[in-house]
Order: sequence, then structure tokens, then C-alpha cells
Amino acid sequence: MAMPWKLADHPRMGKGKVVGVVVLDGWGEAPPDPFNCIHVADTPTMDALKKGAPERWRLIKAHGTAVGLPTDDDMGNSEVGHNALGAGQIYAQGAKLVDLALASGKIYEGEGFKYIQQSFETGTLHLIGLLSDGGVHSRIDQLQLLLKGASEHGAKRIRVHILTDGRDVLDGSSVAFVEALENDLAKLREKGVDARVASGGGRMYVTMDRYENDWQVVKRGWDAQVLGEAPHKFQNALDAVKTLREVPKANDQYLPPFVVVDESGKPVGPIMDGDAVVTFNFRADRMVMLAKALEYETFDQFDRVRFPKIRYAGMLQYDGELKLPSHYLVAPPEIERTSGEYLAHNGIRTYACSETVKFGHVTFFWNGNRSGYFNPNLEKYEEIPSDSGIPFNEQPKMKAMEVAEKAKDAILSGKFDQVRVNIPNGDMVGHTGDLEATIIGCKAADEAVKIILDAIEQEGGIFVVTADHGNAEDMAKRDKYGKPIRDKDGNVQPLTSHTLNPVPIAIGGPGLASGARFRKDLTDAGLANVAATVMNLHGFEAPDHYEQTLIEVSAAPYLSASSADRT
Repeated sequence: MAMPWKLADHPRMGKGKVVGVVVLDGWGEAPPDPFNCIHVADTPTMDALKKGAPERWRLIKAHGTAVGLPTDDDMGNSEVGHNALGAGQIYAQGAKLVDLALASGKIYEGEGFKYIQQSFETGTLHLIGLLSDGGVHSRIDQLQLLLKGASEHGAKRIRVHILTDGRDVLDGSSVAFVEALENDLAKLREKGVDARVASGGGRMYVTMDRYENDWQVVKRGWDAQVLGEAPHKFQNALDAVKTLREVPKANDQYLPPFVVVDESGKPVGPIMDGDAVVTFNFRADRMVMLAKALEYETFDQFDRVRFPKIRYAGMLQYDGELKLPSHYLVAPPEIERTSGEYLAHNGIRTYACSETVKFGHVTFFWNGNRSGYFNPNLEKYEEIPSDSGIPFNEQPKMKAMEVAEKAKDAILSGKFDQVRVNIPNGDMVGHTGDLEATIIGCKAADEAVKIILDAIEQEGGIFVVTADHGNAEDMAKRDKYGKPIRDKDGNVQPLTSHTLNPVPIAIGGPGLASGARFRKDLTDAGLANVAATVMNLHGFEAPDHYEQTLIEVSAAPYLSASSADRT
């Protein structure tokens, strides 16, 4: 029997109050520190929530297993974060998804594989990625399964372009990984598949740059992988790695690029027109730049010399906002029965808004990787165009005020029961590594929250303020003791990535039941617990299959936080 959509009424929380849901993007909690831009910034609204009512403010997990990623060493990101916030359930993401797709064979039935398969008859299949069992960006066993599966599904000529690790695994382990790979390729050759390593290099020097830090890293990879050009040439990859490691101070992370050549010195596997290319890393951050170079017709970060007409697919889609790459072997999880769908079935009228860079997060990802409305009569989604062609650190306030004003209007209109927004500054400005700009961005985000909370106050509503992952709260690269790392000129190296930090969640507003407070028993709660919480605030019990609600309503009423506490 199908599960019912009708939600039971909550015994202690009434209906009919507008609920404002604010997601601060890239807003984690970390100790006070000069590189904690949220701490340094003037953020009176968020500070008041933290200090005002201790039973209505807490931290929740936003990374690792709490959002469906394989391990707690995996940073959260905006896509999986919003999936968890909206779904109320934890779905497998990243490496787990790839494991499932490979184990079931589903990967070979998907649109992405069928797309690259069109090149197998006359072209070469190229596989590019990190060769190790580190499990952070890729895993060699997934590559091995993909090699076997692709050859069984018609790939006759395969070239692997390896990136040695030494960062997520021990330095020097590259030799054993290359041996294991060469062993597998030899077995494929015995079966009549022309399979070889074509090029390589160390991950930090070749291909795997991130956040557009240094395009030369990607170019060195491009030259070897696509053009078949590199300063070092070898007849096999094992010789290459062993020889290049013998150079003083050499290590796996920074091995120079090499190409494998035949007896006549000709490269064995440059990427040509008609070929198929797969980047087999499952983690996105260090594949996005290469994906842009492989996919974008108009690309000007370096001279590609040749832009081959290829069929390219990522192991996964690396950027949900950019829809990059447009083809991928493993689809995002099929998330069912999200909170948005439940609430639409129960008559809740929803308004969702953000600016372009995060609009998809507060709609598509929130709704379980699903486009469009559940019920167009009940929902309105509004996108404010982001600044384009201007780096976010040059306009760090972004569209925070515009998003907040739209939310305020929606709250005060009386037409909506839920008003949901994403304020992107902490994340988008945080990624630039520009401290001063990020501090301005955090202040702007705090001001936006105030506009929304004031509207909730005026309307007698309820608010939930939370975040999707950390970023702006730690902007310095650190050593193992937590001390900022400095370059040779004494400047602290900026950290532009997300973090492993928890994020705050606060509830309040005049419409909140007087005894409502956060439970004390859910110490490990994460983003997926937010959906049940929001359902309660709308006056409903959450479905049994959801992660538990964060709140309880005590029988003994106490004074609710008045608006005076907040200003």
C-alpha cells in the first residue's frame, strides 16, 4: 500500500503561522579567530540568536555521513546540504553512489555511459583521474571496475591518464598503484583490448587545481593528455613514476607531467576528435576546471591549441549550478517524498527565493534534485539575477538585500505559509579567499537576516535560521596543530574551501509555541533533522521515515524570546 501524503496534526504546535526558513550559505561555527570572518564581521542579528535563548540555538552537522557522504573527512557542499535540508532523510552521495552504480551494473545502462559508448566503435576511451585508494577524490577499485565494465561493453581501445596522489595516501605509494593498474591493463590486452597508460603527473602540479587558483596546473595536464606533449617521455608508466621519483625532493603530489610514447617516440594516447573521455574522480572540487576545458566551446583560461570534438562525461555531475559536465555516468540520488512535496500535499503555500548562484539550491536541490513545482497553485519560486562578469569579492554584498526584501514582501503579503531563502555571501565570497570582502559579505548576510526576522515579528510568524555547510568561519590554511600556514613572505595562505565545521540553527518568532525548545537527546543531529523540525513549526507531525525533529514542546510554558531580545 502506498504511503499516505496526509500529515498528522502536531499535538502541541498550531497551524497558520508563516514560517521563514533562512539558509546562510557557507556559514559554519568555529572558535573566534582573526581568520573567522563571521566572528570578525559585525553580525548583531546572528549574535543575538546565539546569546538570546540558549534552548533555541544549537549546532548541527553539515558534512560527512550526516549528509550521505562516505566519511566524516568529507566536507559538506551546497548540493548535498540542500538535499538533506529539504529531504529530511539521508541519501547516499558521492563515492557511495558510484559504488552502488558499479555493483549493480546500473552505470552501464545510464544516459551518460550510452553517450560515451557511441565513440567506442571508432574512437578511444580516455579515463582521467587520481590513481589511489585514498577515497577522498577517487578510488582505484572503482577505476578497475570501470575498465573491466567498459571493455565488456564495447570499448576496444582504452587510454588511462593517471594523476599520482601522495596527499590522501602515503607518499611513494604511487608505484604500487601503477603496478596494480598495469597488471589490469595487461589482462585486458590479453583479451584483445588495446589498453595502456598514456600520460601522468602529480595531482598538485598536473590537472587537479581547484577554485581557479592556478590554470597552469590544468594546462600542464591538457598538454600531456590532449596534445601528447610533456617535458618527460617514457615507454611505460611504471618507469616514468619510478624515474621521476628519484629526482631530489620529488614526491607523488608534485611529479612533473609525462607522456608514454612508442618505440618511435610517438605519444600512445593523445585525445583526438571522435574519442570519449571520462574523468573518474567522484569528488567535484578538483575536476571542475578540467571539465570546463573539456566541455566549453568558449574557453580562454589558457590556449588549448586543439579543442577535440569528444564525448565527455564525468563520473558524477561536478557542479549543479553550472550543470557541469552536461553528461555524467552516475546520476544524483533519486530522492523521494521530500518535505516540499509533503507540504504541498498538505496545502502549505511556499515562496522560495535566492539569487542565481544559489537559486537551484533553494528549489531544485531542496526538492530532491527535481525541477519545477509540486503544485503551481501553491508555490512561487523567484530568482534574482546574480552579478555576472564581476568577481564576488568585488561586490561582496551580492544580492543579499534584494533577496531579503523579496522575502519580507512575501511574508507580509499573507499569501504564503513558508518563505524560504538562501543568502549566498558566506560561501561565494568565502571561495575567493579575500578576507576583507568576506567580512563585508558576512555583515550583509546578517543584515539580510534582520530584514527577514523583522518581517516575521511583524506578521506574528516563526523563523528558522540555519546554514548548509561551513566556509567563511575559517579562511586560513592550517597545520596539524591548527596554526595558520604562512608563505615565504609571511602571508597567511587563504583557505578557499568548505570546512568540516558544524552549522548553527536557531528558531524563534512570536508565533512559536511558548514551550518549544531544542531537544537535548539528539547530540549527533545534522541537516537532515531540519525538515521534520520545519514540518512541526507548520503544525504537522513529520512522517516516521524522516530523521527526527530537533524540537520538543514542554508543557511548562516560559516567556518566549520577545522582539526586544533580538534587536
